[in-house]
Amino acid sequence: MNNPQFTKVVCLECSHEMPADMTLTTCEKCQSGWLDARYDYDAIKPLWANGMSGVRSLWRYGALLPITIPNPEISLGEGYTPLVRLYQYERIYGHEGIYIKDERHQPTNSFKDRQAAMSVTAMKAQGITECVLASTGNAAVAYAAYCARAGIKLWLFLTSLVPNEKMREAALYGAEVVKVSGTYDETKKIAAQFAERKNIVMDKGARTIPSKESMKTLGYEIAEQLALERHPDGSKKWLAPDWYIQAVSGGIGPIGVWKGFQELFDMGLIDKMPKLGIIQAAGCAPMVQAFQNNQPKATPVVPKTLIHVLATGDPGHAYHLLYEATKSNGGVMLSVEDGDTFQAMRHLASRAGISVEPATAVAFAGLDKMFTQGMIKAGETVVVNCSGHTMPAESHILGDQYDRYILDLQIDPTDHSNSPKEEGLGAALRNLAEQVTTVVVVDDNANDRRLIRRLLQSHKNYRVYEASNGAEGLKVIADRKPDLVVCDLTMPEMDGFSLLERLKKDPDLASIPVVVVSAKNLTDQDRKILDDYSDSVWTKGGFETRQLVDHVVNVLGHTPVDNTAKTSQSPSATSDDQAPTTPIKGQHTIVIIEDNPMDLRLAKRMLASASDDYYIIEATTGRAGLKAIYTYHPDLIILDLMLPDVDGFSILDTLKNDHNLRDIPVLVVSAKSLSEEEQKRLNVHIKALLEKASLDRKKLLEIIQTELRDV
Repeated sequence: MNNPQFTKVVCLECSHEMPADMTLTTCEKCQSGWLDARYDYDAIKPLWANGMSGVRSLWRYGALLPITIPNPEISLGEGYTPLVRLYQYERIYGHEGIYIKDERHQPTNSFKDRQAAMSVTAMKAQGITECVLASTGNAAVAYAAYCARAGIKLWLFLTSLVPNEKMREAALYGAEVVKVSGTYDETKKIAAQFAERKNIVMDKGARTIPSKESMKTLGYEIAEQLALERHPDGSKKWLAPDWYIQAVSGGIGPIGVWKGFQELFDMGLIDKMPKLGIIQAAGCAPMVQAFQNNQPKATPVVPKTLIHVLATGDPGHAYHLLYEATKSNGGVMLSVEDGDTFQAMRHLASRAGISVEPATAVAFAGLDKMFTQGMIKAGETVVVNCSGHTMPAESHILGDQYDRYILDLQIDPTDHSNSPKEEGLGAALRNLAEQVTTVVVVDDNANDRRLIRRLLQSHKNYRVYEASNGAEGLKVIADRKPDLVVCDLTMPEMDGFSLLERLKKDPDLASIPVVVVSAKNLTDQDRKILDDYSDSVWTKGGFETRQLVDHVVNVLGHTPVDNTAKTSQSPSATSDDQAPTTPIKGQHTIVIIEDNPMDLRLAKRMLASASDDYYIIEATTGRAGLKAIYTYHPDLIILDLMLPDVDGFSILDTLKNDHNLRDIPVLVVSAKSLSEEEQKRLNVHIKALLEKASLDRKKLLEIIQTELRDV
């Protein structure tokens, strides 16, 4: 299986040479993780000069791969996808020679299947039985499928913004999916720490030899198929396009493709290198920003794009490799706005019959920009990487009208004036505009949205519209031009930070005050952004509802609801998300240990609404929960069993073995299916066990009140 033509490994940062070993992960001299496999090209050139034969998959190029043949128990026929000519786009742009490399034909519909096939085959050959991967989506599904074939347990770390469809698909393959509420770069760090702690191999993507080597087969296939397409008489066996265009996140695709073309060029099989068109979403374009400033190193950015599959804020050394390749022969790096991407997605489907996901549509929006700006010259052949299956047509793609709320205008029947009917209606409209204030509440939690709407409307005659995500909220805000926006931060599609930035950049919307109500733990950078973009920040579950009403009314400059409004005695009703260090006298301290943000918010809100006598401390991991218990010695603990680090059973054992903590009442609220043995184990330690799926909130409150009665 190992390739005898694989001769050495070279460090791409210090050029140090090492023996051929596809398992190497770092340079023995400089410790860089950017390594490159090299082969006996003189021996391979005559074998490929007259064209290829054999299996139509990526394995037909085994002579230049670290593994020469597939493992039949793992392979799914990956590679050798069609090269399809876009006649419709050729007519649109008046330009012959536009093709797509249709990677939708891969086993899980994306070019990441190449990477997964080679990497998982290599892991299986090494006897690896468990691995960790951080991903923005497509690689997650690909690795999940191939690891299932190989019998390798896969731990997938995904950002909470990865579409639920991809998470469910990965879980269907049996992967352990860990959703992280943070950026992709933060998710990678957490995944690395997890892998180190559990001594599990972590796949490092473009920096691993099998991953990058797999991607160069795209270049081989394009050169082979394009030669057959342009020279059907067989006069040319290999032909490079003038342009290779791809949407990128971390950059593994074009890095590998470039190497494939480079090897063909060095062997004299093609007579030119293609120019690279590297396209990024404008909301996450560190490569483009650095390239436009002629900088060989990219500055990391915080992703603020709807195209979450491409949300890599720190490309690292991958950018330097692409910078050198792109600069070498007149290539470009461009960014495109999300709106242009969704338009390109619709156009590709309606004009060419090709349906793709948003990440791929970024490349086609870039293609349009390149033609519009005259970057692609007459006669130049173009190949666009077309990868990724169709995603559901959600509102931000299709542009659905947000018309759920219809305002019923009433003319006062007691008005007996002689004004014409039209004049009376106009008066009603003017009066309504003067008397009714419009507020938009943007939150992905339906219960939180409705609570805020009902809260405001119970005190003021406000028109309140709801939006379930940032993209939908932006449209509602643009349509309704509200007087005030109440916004969550952690949402799918477009998070609160991206929404705020978009509002402030729009001169028609920039002056609208925004009140942030969120459960997110804020970093210093978060606070700085919010100081610039919002009027105030409130912690969910940490304030009296009346306070929020009074604040909104005050921001709007309206008459206060009640001049005698009481001052809160709740734990944290602050604009800086900082809870007090100690409970107020008379309050019972409760520690909630729960890793699901939605369940955590629900529990906090339920307790806060039930009584002002509860001082609530939250923990999203087992270790954080134990630290809170040791620090505060609470009166009661609410515990989930399935946590990302220390599980609930281990926490209970720790409490049992500490005479200072063993008497603290513990209520377990969990979705875990328990065995008979686990049931018995819990019965020894806890006061009550409640299932999340059938949770009776009233019963939970009664149990809490009973346990705290004599404390």
